[in-house]
Amino acid sequence: MENLLIDLGFDDFFRLEGIAEQSYARVIREHRDRYTVQHIKGINEAEITGNLRFMAGSRTDLPAVGDWVIINSQVEGTTQILEILPRKSILERKAVHTYGEKQIIGANIDIALIMMAVDRDYNLNRLERFISIVHAGQIKPVVLLSKSDILGKKIIRDKVLSVRNRIKIPEVFAFSNTTGDGLEKIRKLFKKGKTYCLLGSSGVGKSTLINLLEGQENLKTKSLSKSTGKGKHTTTYRELRLLKEGGILVDTPGMREIGLVDNQESIEMTFEEIKELAGNCKFNDCTHTGEPGCAIQQAIQEGEIDLETLEHFKKLEREVSRFTTSVAEKRKKDKETGKLYKRIKKERKNKKY
Repeated sequence: MENLLIDLGFDDFFRLEGIAEQSYARVIREHRDRYTVQHIKGINEAEITGNLRFMAGSRTDLPAVGDWVIINSQVEGTTQILEILPRKSILERKAVHTYGEKQIIGANIDIALIMMAVDRDYNLNRLERFISIVHAGQIKPVVLLSKSDILGKKIIRDKVLSVRNRIKIPEVFAFSNTTGDGLEKIRKLFKKGKTYCLLGSSGVGKSTLINLLEGQENLKTKSLSKSTGKGKHTTTYRELRLLKEGGILVDTPGMREIGLVDNQESIEMTFEEIKELAGNCKFNDCTHTGEPGCAIQQAIQEGEIDLETLEHFKKLEREVSRFTTSVAEKRKKDKETGKLYKRIKKERKNKKY
């Protein structure tokens, strides 16, 4: 196998019988309906075939950054994407301003680096949302706390411990893009052939971190808005970057909305302690509000978990339930619309003759 394919994360999971290695490519950039793919011969702009577009049931059936695809190079000067290979993992969220639709953030990701600044961006509820969508995609989460130089070391240690205690994730790293403190530990996370995704709100320092990892100023960076104190979007599209020292990194625009999709198991993985405690409740249908013998309420009284964690768990459960209902309603509506279209078509045909 060509070394470049290995560097890009290709392995036998994606290999198809009888397909030449020059036909494999990875989607490294996506901007609306335009794609850029990288393969052993280079980097090309690409488009999907009409058949692939026609067969797509939704936007998630089209190529996304991180996808491995089969290409037919230079058909009338244009690289065509013929097929999307099965995905090892998929990172997705509820599409913004839509009803029952998903949006793919990236595909075939091994580790998600969830970045949160220790200043006003620090929000454990939002972090739980990020971790839930990561778990839903069968991806390993790692938490990065940026801007560690603006607070004292004791406060930073307390914030790291609060993340580990509430979300039960051992890999939590505090670092500073300004002083370089903690960056070496982050560099050691990257392994050759592994794909990483960098997630977080705008203004937490994602672009600056990528520049430091690459050792050059490839990405523009912006300061926080003076009027709102919120981050400004620097990255405007998803892009896969091959790091010089090994590893593949998917950079994404800052996300203010992290809507969950139809995956209850991902919430249970994020709130593993609540799931385990619920198994000790007296009643199987316990709502954990006021029933006798509720193990979760007892744990709250004894200080093992806090009430905010339980309330956020319930909120995310309701959100997943609403999305699942939305998907079912949308499918029903689409089916009814399809039947109506066929009936009208049949009636017009009968009138013609």
